[in-house]
Amino acid sequence: MTGNYGHRLEFGTLVTPVNAAPDTPVALARRSEALGYDLVTFSDDPGQPAHLDTWTLLAWVAGRTERIHLAANVLTAETRPPAVLARSTASLDLLSGGRVELALGTGDHEPRTGLDAAGATGGPARADFDALGESVDVVRAMLAADDPAPVRYRGAYHRLDGASAGPLPAHHIPIWLGGTDPRLLRLVGEKADGWLSTLDPAGPDAVRAGNKIIDEAARAAGRDPAEIRRLLNVSGRFAETRQGFLHGPATGWVEDLLPLVVEDGVGTFILITDDVATMERFAREVAPALREAADRALPAPLPRTAQRSGTVRAKRRPGIAYDEVPASLTGGAVEPGDIAYSRVRSTYLRGGAPGLVLRPRTPAEVADALAFARAHRHLPLGIRSGGHGISGRSTNDGGIVIDVGALNRIEVLDEARRLVRIGPGARWTEVAEALAPHGWALTSGDYGGVGVGGLATAGGVGWLARKHGLTIDHLRAVELVLADGRAVRASDTENSDLFWAVRGAGANFGVVTAFEFEVDEVGPVGWAQFALDAADPAALLTRWGAAVEAAPRDLTSAIIMGPPRLGQPAVAQVMAMVDSDDPATIVAQLQPLADVAPGYDQQVVITSYASVMANASDAPHQAQGEPISRTGLLTRLTPEFAAAAARLLASGVVYFFHLRSIGGAVTDVDPDAMAWSHRNANFHVTAFGRHRARLDALWDGLLAEHLHGTYLSFETDLRPERLTEAFPPRTLARLRTLKKRYDPDGLFRDNFAITPDTATRTTS
Repeated sequence: MTGNYGHRLEFGTLVTPVNAAPDTPVALARRSEALGYDLVTFSDDPGQPAHLDTWTLLAWVAGRTERIHLAANVLTAETRPPAVLARSTASLDLLSGGRVELALGTGDHEPRTGLDAAGATGGPARADFDALGESVDVVRAMLAADDPAPVRYRGAYHRLDGASAGPLPAHHIPIWLGGTDPRLLRLVGEKADGWLSTLDPAGPDAVRAGNKIIDEAARAAGRDPAEIRRLLNVSGRFAETRQGFLHGPATGWVEDLLPLVVEDGVGTFILITDDVATMERFAREVAPALREAADRALPAPLPRTAQRSGTVRAKRRPGIAYDEVPASLTGGAVEPGDIAYSRVRSTYLRGGAPGLVLRPRTPAEVADALAFARAHRHLPLGIRSGGHGISGRSTNDGGIVIDVGALNRIEVLDEARRLVRIGPGARWTEVAEALAPHGWALTSGDYGGVGVGGLATAGGVGWLARKHGLTIDHLRAVELVLADGRAVRASDTENSDLFWAVRGAGANFGVVTAFEFEVDEVGPVGWAQFALDAADPAALLTRWGAAVEAAPRDLTSAIIMGPPRLGQPAVAQVMAMVDSDDPATIVAQLQPLADVAPGYDQQVVITSYASVMANASDAPHQAQGEPISRTGLLTRLTPEFAAAAARLLASGVVYFFHLRSIGGAVTDVDPDAMAWSHRNANFHVTAFGRHRARLDALWDGLLAEHLHGTYLSFETDLRPERLTEAFPPRTLARLRTLKKRYDPDGLFRDNFAITPDTATRTTS
């Protein structure tokens, strides 16, 4: 007796794709979904007349359903090149939201007459299990390729000489093999994720015999037989009285199927029928009763969610209680062995290898994630919104990341007040697009791929800063989950001290789950890009700074420079936005910038703020390594600073040198109004380098004396002086007092941690 393998008990249907009306199998699939089935399958019999192509049907059904998983029952491997099949499967899995399973066979998995399917379609006329095994290898290699390196495979039947793997699927696609030949069963044990067979009318003896062969082959290959799901096609008739095996009332069906679960380890029953009444009765009377009966008969109830394979569990990092992840988060938890891991491990600029990424969808789930993090205080903890992450440790090595990307809703709360509610997981390109139809905008950095959460708790220097201030200047309220799991609201009238701290030091106090902003009326804007001669970088910077400081507040500008390039002219990129749609005004305000140096190229357009922010890709972040940057705030761009910057560029240590203009409306806010208090700064300067020690030495020796404060969002130097530069003494003292109140144990410590004021006694 085999016993149960511990898989979640699932149910599916097998629909015949041969019909006078092609819509019939589609309708049956949709009905299967409505009835709560987990899976709908279609036979693959290309040699039979009027048989719809199974893969085409699967694609069509994927677009007509929302939840149910899809598979062939089974695909004839000989008729499909495995590399092509893998790319098709991954593509359909992505398009369907992770709902495709792959079942393969040799074409002899069920009785047929005449030519076999492979021979009838031009493939080999005989089943070749060695070829099938190679197909499994190729498909698995293609589906698991999470790096750009070409896939190579050399077998007797299949060869890949540097094939492009194509897209990664949305989930780990199991490979099932269908059939009963002993050679195929041994192949299941050696390589497959599941065995798909059809119940013999004579009884379950064939299932038991097949399990024995599979289990022995699995152990011989060093695999746990419990990793292999057993799927069984079944058919029968409902009747008022019991007339035989699977022929009678629903209670009789449960009695007949229960031993197959308890004794033979069947994890999936697939009902063979095109009869809607049979589908409905099985779903309503058999499936739930069988689940309950199995839980009573087994030593422990079967799991209600899918379990991770041994291959995935083998990649777990030490020190994380993976099996204790709260039930609310299991669907959004990503481990190093999961197919989605390559999409979430890194950020836009920082490569990472976290031990676990939790993706909550609600504030309550954020609280659950923080509870799990509190139980793992020995590990790094990163909080991620959009994943830009220059300064913040929104990824790490071996720790936990709480990714709030799913909290991305954007809604208008009060149109008259221009009050909007934005989730931290939204990206600024999406915010700009959502506000544009109303004639609104919210200043928000210069890259649309940045997440709202990180920027809106740190500052927000963007293309409208001189006209409309920082992003945080428009914040009217936040909802956040504190270190102890409490959900609170903060504004000028509710938890006002916390609201003060969140605007500039938010990463130290909680996870924001919603922001409320009062946005600005912004119509079409002037947008300019100039390529200017930078042969004399000090003179260029001095003239550019003077032009910006003299410009009306409508204009906000930035300049990007790099090191000298051998044999090529030095070029600086100057960008500017003018908050006006009047051509004459735009030209008048841009002309002084265009005149600071001879130009190589220029482009000036009247466009929308949303179009300027639409500069981000939707592709997953794939950064490697660690960004090395230094940053600071500058009151005036003096000739002395410009000369120091020129020497920094000439060193070759810096590959990206960036100045943004601030000033204007930013200076209108009282420095004590919020934690971001450097209100006298006119410029924000950032340098990226390739060598930590060399960049620090040059920055500290050349630029530091000219700077007054820093903006932590762009800083990667973790020396304690950075914190005192970011927050003046009075501001930092108040932040430490509040840290004692809201996060006394320092749960939020991985993004320029503020230490609690241990000398101050506070009450919450």
